[in-house]
Amino acid sequence: MRAQDVIRRPLITEKSSAQREGLNTLAFEVDARANKIEIQKAVEAQFKVKVAEVRVANCHGKLRRQGRFAGRRPDWKKAYVRLAPGEKTIDFFEGV
Repeated sequence: MRAQDVIRRPLITEKSSAQREGLNTLAFEVDARANKIEIQKAVEAQFKVKVAEVRVANCHGKLRRQGRFAGRRPDWKKAYVRLAPGEKTIDFFEGV
């Protein structure tokens, strides 16, 4: 799997912003089939930083209704990536 296919998008929430500032941790939505090693290599290759730790969480899609019709959003995977000590945070998170 290519690095561009592993990382889908950054997650920018209140929780991820607090972790980015305090714990030097970034949050990403990643491919559901990716493992921790693939996520680490993708982040290091794409953003030129050293990764200390990767934690993943499988998120279940919510049930959504439109009138009497019910459907589900797809399941997805979230990754929390802690950068190595001394690493600078990724630039595109700065503009947010």
